[in-house]
Amino acid sequence: MELILIRHGLPVRSAETADPPLSDIGHDQARRVASRLAREPIDAVWASTMKRAIQTAEPFAAAAGHAISTHDGICEFDRGTGAYTPMEELKRDDYAAWLAFAQGQHGTDIEAFQADVVAALEQIIADNPGRRVAVFCHGGVINVWTAHVLGMAPRLFFEPVYTSVHRYMCARAGQRNLVSLNDTAHLEADAAVTAG
Repeated sequence: MELILIRHGLPVRSAETADPPLSDIGHDQARRVASRLAREPIDAVWASTMKRAIQTAEPFAAAAGHAISTHDGICEFDRGTGAYTPMEELKRDDYAAWLAFAQGQHGTDIEAFQADVVAALEQIIADNPGRRVAVFCHGGVINVWTAHVLGMAPRLFFEPVYTSVHRYMCARAGQRNLVSLNDTAHLEADAAVTAG
């Protein structure tokens, strides 16, 4: 089966909750990735239970006529922190905090987080043999799943772009192969048209 992980769109910054909704830019990004995914047959749509993932999934699911199934195991590792700051804003506003995060000081048991993510995605894979499934989730989820597929130690090692698309082939015999990471053609094409 083909597993397609899509990072959520840009959420609003929040000092009150780790589960904020999408910003206006994030909603636009969600519409763009929906248009991109509409060009291929997708059999099922999943999302984490967090607002930004569900709201990113909604335009595609509505256009394709799919219900959105949700799973707690693909929520972001920071869901219990009580606040959300987009990484680029953290880097701009508090470089020391961003640097500490980038160096792995994020206060998360990354091995336990990866175990939860892998269990959740493996369940989705097992429930969808021979199908193409879109899963709307988070940057941390994409990082630890990719590390698992590549046989690396669990870590946050790259920055998935908002609404970037990541593809994996998953065999019934257990093989997991990376096809592509950080595909943002749906964003670049629109930017080129706007600039022209």
